[in-house]
Amino acid sequence: MQKKLTWALLTLLCVSMLAVAASAAPTTGLHVAKIAADGQTVLNETTVDYRWMEENLPVLGDGVTHYYHQGPVFEGDKWDPEETTNFKDRGAVKGTDIRDLAELVGGAEPGDEIMVRAADGYHVEFTYQNVYEPDPRQGPMGVCWYNGAETGAGERQGCGYVPDYYTGMRLVFFADNSTNAEGLHVYGNQDMYETLPESAQHFYDLYPSTGGLTVKWVDEVRVYAGGFQGERGALAGSLNAPETKATEPVESPLPLVVTLAAALGAVALHARRGA
Repeated sequence: MQKKLTWALLTLLCVSMLAVAASAAPTTGLHVAKIAADGQTVLNETTVDYRWMEENLPVLGDGVTHYYHQGPVFEGDKWDPEETTNFKDRGAVKGTDIRDLAELVGGAEPGDEIMVRAADGYHVEFTYQNVYEPDPRQGPMGVCWYNGAETGAGERQGCGYVPDYYTGMRLVFFADNSTNAEGLHVYGNQDMYETLPESAQHFYDLYPSTGGLTVKWVDEVRVYAGGFQGERGALAGSLNAPETKATEPVESPLPLVVTLAAALGAVALHARRGA
């Protein structure tokens, strides 16, 4: 009986781990939706893949120029206005402007917010101005589906189109090089301070970090009329059907994995004690 129970728990644990792994995988398509001011009603929606985006919408990036974000700066000025350290190379990416994606479902207006959501449920929101009228030091925001060259250091991303570009599709800011002494295209922490409202800025503990804005495995872009009213930085439900609530959280499989692992450990301990 104990062996059967152990094997059953092992099977459930493996299935749960596969579910977690499936959510952390390259994406090749996007669901784009416009949500009414009630936060629930889907006004318009469409689904596109990276091939369609490349062939039918303007392309950001050239597959040669590298774009960088900045991680937390722990010594000196945490905003590092001179952009001197901890650059996060996001590769020689190409992608599609979020603005062009929003236009597929009717576009946005001042006062609206645009959500970029990852396959694991994590999401970030940006104002109309940051998406439609970006400061050059921020640059347009792109959902990237191609990487022409591996990063010089740090996180490996894979090269080519998704899924070979295995951190894609990924949100990257196509910043200019006006604030970097080396002429690099860096969206630095001071740039974030100057261009994003506080509600959209990202912090690692108390330290600003634009690297935290580069969401991996993007699978949805949503336009919220009147702004997003849900919890920011939390899980967001998929809008596979018009009646689905846009702010309904997705249940994460991680608690189940932890629970099953604990149960399996208890069974093993029970068996060792000969009870």
